[in-house]
Amino acid sequence: MRILVINPNTTASMTAKIGKAASLAAASGTDILAVNPQDGPPSIEGYFDEVFAVPGIITEMARNRDMDAYVIGCFDDTGLDAARCATTAPVIGIGEAAFHMASLIAGKFSVVTTLARSVPAIEHNLVKYGLASRCARVRASDVPVLDLEKPGSDARSRISDEIARAVAEDGAEAIVLGCAGMADLANQLTQAHGVPVLDGVACAVKLAESLHALGLHTSKVGSYAAPRAKRFAGFYAPLSPSVEAGEGIVAAS
Repeated sequence: MRILVINPNTTASMTAKIGKAASLAAASGTDILAVNPQDGPPSIEGYFDEVFAVPGIITEMARNRDMDAYVIGCFDDTGLDAARCATTAPVIGIGEAAFHMASLIAGKFSVVTTLARSVPAIEHNLVKYGLASRCARVRASDVPVLDLEKPGSDARSRISDEIARAVAEDGAEAIVLGCAGMADLANQLTQAHGVPVLDGVACAVKLAESLHALGLHTSKVGSYAAPRAKRFAGFYAPLSPSVEAGEGIVAAS
């Protein structure tokens, strides 16, 4: 199968890191293509950034319409609902994937994310997904997203310290890393703290493979119905929904 992994921000080094994590998790025979939009924010840190990232996600999906599944590589699950409207293929958000995986292996888990401003969005998603009661706490490590890309930064140690506090103070039995830019840290931190540390990128890839193997697709009845064909004005005209019969795929024209 082929999975398109979309990093919704424009930072190419993070896209490469996410793509590597996805490839390591993928089964033999699964091809991973990792991309990022050319336009938009260099990092997604809060609701404002999210808005400007969504058109880039839909654009990348339209450019790669022959994929068997899509993964949204932002822990806030940026644009996830819109992306599911745009295709019949499974679309997995790394946040939702990690939450579900953690709930299968631990009674309670904590999330360690980047900045405090990301906490409300993550808490909102936990409620939306029906998993808030399984999360002990969402913690911020006070690490700006782009610091994860800087050689020599203290990002890893700050994240590790927050994990230690989550285990000691929250009673967390597993840790979910709350940023795609942390994807390369999961194995090291699992060994360091003696609890499962989950990377959402890997979780999303495995869920995408499972849905594909089961022949399951995104329902086009109700919530994720294909958008109605219409012409957008101005800057967004190239993203006008053009729905092909039975497909529900948004095509950039």
